[in-house]
Amino acid sequence: MRIPRPLIAAGYGILAVVAGLAAAELIAAILRPEASPLIAVGGTVIDATPTAVKEFAVRTFGTADKPILLWTIRSVLLAGAAVIGIVTARRRRLGLVLATLLGLTGAAAALTRPAARTADVVPSLVGVAVSVALLAYLTAGRRGHAVNSGRRQLMTTTALLAGTALAGGGAAVLRQRRTGDAAAARQSVRLPAPADPAKPLPAGVGTGFRTANKDFYRVDTALTVPRIGVDGWRLRIRGMVDKSVTLSFEDLINRPLTERDITLNCVSNEVGGPYIGTARWLGAPLSALLREAGIQAGADQLVARSTDGMTIGTPIDLAMDGRDTLLAVGMNGEPLPLEHGFPMRMLTPGLYGYVGACKWVTELTVTRFDEVDAYWVERGWAATAPVKTASRIDRPSPFATLDPGPVTVAGVAWAQHRGIAAVEVQVDNGPWNEAELLPGPSLDTWVQWRHTWPATTGGHTLRVRATDATGDTQTADRATPFPDGATGWHTVAVTIR
Repeated sequence: MRIPRPLIAAGYGILAVVAGLAAAELIAAILRPEASPLIAVGGTVIDATPTAVKEFAVRTFGTADKPILLWTIRSVLLAGAAVIGIVTARRRRLGLVLATLLGLTGAAAALTRPAARTADVVPSLVGVAVSVALLAYLTAGRRGHAVNSGRRQLMTTTALLAGTALAGGGAAVLRQRRTGDAAAARQSVRLPAPADPAKPLPAGVGTGFRTANKDFYRVDTALTVPRIGVDGWRLRIRGMVDKSVTLSFEDLINRPLTERDITLNCVSNEVGGPYIGTARWLGAPLSALLREAGIQAGADQLVARSTDGMTIGTPIDLAMDGRDTLLAVGMNGEPLPLEHGFPMRMLTPGLYGYVGACKWVTELTVTRFDEVDAYWVERGWAATAPVKTASRIDRPSPFATLDPGPVTVAGVAWAQHRGIAAVEVQVDNGPWNEAELLPGPSLDTWVQWRHTWPATTGGHTLRVRATDATGDTQTADRATPFPDGATGWHTVAVTIR
């Protein structure tokens, strides 16, 4: 059976583009993984995506949003490659121009990333050269159509497939090696004992007060987790300071370290959402380092920059007001996991992560809000974002079916750096009943609460609200996370049989 020429042409286009992409990924794995065309294009797509779409992706897919984006880009690329193959078979010069433009898209994306280096265009340019050369070869012929046929066609195609597989496999091996090197670097770190240890958790704290590292939420824009060793890592403090400071990882962990239990939450967290967790963090106090550098008059913002170019702006007055703002190197008794910022991340109690908790930090710049807009502020989010008073019902779960009688309603409430004064539970539209607050170690963590409800048969709606230590009771008004955090009462429907 003869294969239709358009289908053959589409296959040649896909083969040429995939081979070029495999070559580009191999070169990127050798030079710098961040220069990968897929990663560069993906990052550019994320930057250009409207806030509402980003929030939908985080809410719907969670941490799976990144793999989904990469597979979407791959699918679009394959569809485009098929079209280019068909065009090339009919109008060869136009098809080769389109293939070139497709490849140069990756080069442009790589060169315009926040942490771009000039050499980052090399993988994409190699990919362009391979794709265009193969497409030109496969579609060469007297009539402008694919002419390699029979045995020669089979041998050529087989060789190209083998070469593509080898390049893709080589890239995967090199990426895996980098991951292994970073993991080994993390395993080699021996964290010192804190000079200022955290207080033991008070008696009566419920199970699950701390969130295990493997269960701690992750929300960021990094399509691949940065793989950073400790030997070459440096932290630079510059900008409106009396003297610039550069620290190695050894310099950092040899400073007096502070250990604290701190709750961290993402501004993207919907009412009752999962993007919040509590861990025991170990790190160097930021305020001491900034005092050593000497903050100049007029500075009001500290911009943290990560190795992938992400910028997060923190009000200097809040970072320096006595709260335990840390340059964290440890999490729950071990070095930071790679996905949570190894070798160092910033942590500011009482602020949402996007204004106080940059990961993979390599630079701190003392500046002004009227001079620099950090990444999320450029996209319309609030420049300063203290955590809002909030609460969540964890038990019973939504739509649970329970037996009548005493039912324990329990959950957590938080108002980091202010503290929780009271939590109340409402059944249907009845009166608010004060819940029991379990003890907590500090104002910078969430508070566990519980309430015994004498449940009766039928369908019921449970609501919760919290009041912080300043007397502010969370509002019932529903608001989305954009631009400075969600509001509303968490509500759970249950059935008593």
